[in-house]
Amino acid sequence: MSSNGTTGRRNPLVGELAAEFAGTMILILLGVGVVAQVVTAGDGSLGDHDSIAWGWGIGVTLGVYVAARRSGAHLNPAVTLALAAFQGFSWRKVLPYSLAQTAGAFVAALIVRVGYADLIAAVDPDHTIKTQGIFSTLPGNGSGPVSIPTAFLDQVIGTAILVFVIFALTAAWNNPPLANLGPFIIGLLVVGIGMAWGANAGYAINPARDFGPRIASLLTGYGGAMRDQNDQLYFWLPIVAPLLGGLLGGFLFKILIEDHPLEPEATSEEAVSEPLPNR
Repeated sequence: MSSNGTTGRRNPLVGELAAEFAGTMILILLGVGVVAQVVTAGDGSLGDHDSIAWGWGIGVTLGVYVAARRSGAHLNPAVTLALAAFQGFSWRKVLPYSLAQTAGAFVAALIVRVGYADLIAAVDPDHTIKTQGIFSTLPGNGSGPVSIPTAFLDQVIGTAILVFVIFALTAAWNNPPLANLGPFIIGLLVVGIGMAWGANAGYAINPARDFGPRIASLLTGYGGAMRDQNDQLYFWLPIVAPLLGGLLGGFLFKILIEDHPLEPEATSEEAVSEPLPNR
């Protein structure tokens, strides 16, 4: 109750943004954290590519569980944009959600940077491209002969897969996972993308996941964070390509699946894993 005896009402958007911040922070703490562990070990004793893929997938699962009830757990500006374009999500929330997601990723990356500071300094005291990939993606993961057009296409494809399947998993009429298993399956989806589409560009598939940690690394000693191993300006690619890929995935879901509805008696009215409407 407020001082004048009336019941105070909080702006629901604040809670939604807090949930997006927190969910994305959990995602990055586990995702960037596992990359830091693998890279600073150097000899493979603390993991490899598969453990990185699983770490990111688990991070997505837990991040979605953190935020789903409150905000829908987009955790990704590409998902938010696609939901606005094809699923009726409010356009006025797209920018605030994206900023909250990027802020959560930034704070989480700072925590990883501080927590792994000693080990990073031991293996890469000059903070070079050798460990820059802990925080942000690079073409060919910093060493492979991958061109900018190939990396761009890779990010479009990976994010299109992500959004297409997320739409399929969260549509109440499309037999989605029940018993609140949706976040677990989405985590498996990210593991699969990492194992199949991780070579060309490190599968950022999320502008917030890449840009937030990239800024965190830039501010903490990685002067070349905005560029790739060939000194090409690269920070824009994991922003633009995933946004386009998300729109492509949403469009393909609409024309291939959503525009061909089942007969009314064959549809389900309820799905436990469906997040609350978020308009």
